[in-house]
Amino acid sequence: MAEIVIKNLRKDFGDFTAVKESSFTIADGEFFMLLGPSGCGKTTTLRMIAGLELPSSGEIYLDGEEISQKPPSKRDIAFVFQMFALYPHMNVRRNISYPLASQGMSRRDIRTKIAEVSKILGIEHILDKSVGGLSGGDRQRVALGRAIVLEPKAFMMDEPLGALDAEFREHMSEELRALHDRMGATTVYVTHDQLEAMQMGDKIVVMNNAVVEQFGTPRDIYDKPATVFVADFIGSPSMNFLPFHGSISSGQTTVQLNQHTVAVPQQLHDTSGDLLLGVRPEHISISDSDGIACLVLALEYLGTTQIAVLDSEFGELKARLDSAMPINVGERVSVHFDSSTITLFEKTSGRAIRSSLNDGVFPHV
Repeated sequence: MAEIVIKNLRKDFGDFTAVKESSFTIADGEFFMLLGPSGCGKTTTLRMIAGLELPSSGEIYLDGEEISQKPPSKRDIAFVFQMFALYPHMNVRRNISYPLASQGMSRRDIRTKIAEVSKILGIEHILDKSVGGLSGGDRQRVALGRAIVLEPKAFMMDEPLGALDAEFREHMSEELRALHDRMGATTVYVTHDQLEAMQMGDKIVVMNNAVVEQFGTPRDIYDKPATVFVADFIGSPSMNFLPFHGSISSGQTTVQLNQHTVAVPQQLHDTSGDLLLGVRPEHISISDSDGIACLVLALEYLGTTQIAVLDSEFGELKARLDSAMPINVGERVSVHFDSSTITLFEKTSGRAIRSSLNDGVFPHV
């Protein structure tokens, strides 16, 4: 078992707070993503789990044991850095064997372990090569090998593919996920790339300004965002937000946007004031019938789909449409929303309003 439980974790650096009272659970065997923009606290959280930073307060449990004050060597956790952290004066074989030799393992057992790990990673042919002459992808495989060879309870990965070019990064992300599935070890992975998080992760924590904004599956994060930040950060193009002022009553299934009555999921909370209606680009359709009038400002062709940039009375909207749909810049169109996918937000707090769509997602932490 390698369940990791985080309770009210906080990290202060003098007057600066890097992580504020974060709580979430990483199940045994999960590929778990810590996602957010630079400076949000995701890497600091990872380093606290690994023992490279001590928390200012809060608790970290590994298999039920509280480890927040234990040194890294006592946590049975392996760390894979973005910049590989290999020994340049050693060849591949010695880089991988170094942690085993440091633990006093016999040469025979070391040879056996290296053979097993190099086969898993497909690096048998480079074991005797210097790491300095390797490609970025091979160097990352060596770094993974040095972590895997220890057979830890959990792996911590800090943007391990960040130094690779886009094409090879996608290939390596597939390899990493396949490797995780074969080994079944718990993996905690830091990234600022939302696509990487959505494609690879079983669960995602989205962080912003030292706070956990939402914790859940990729599908819940995308379809049922708990905050405006999550809705805006996840998705390309991001969610559209239409501002309006009004009151919401529990049980309500429509809202009034100026002269437009828009169907929404059944609301489960009373609120009033400045609100936002959130709808993703793929949930906007275009027709000649009555709807919200828009002017087509631009079109972006993406192969099977096209992105239409639309000017409306609520500001600029983006719609993802079938590329075969006949539409032209300068054309006036009417837009409609898939009512079952709409999320309403309180503008001031940025929190999503509970509805039949997101009921069960809350509380989001």
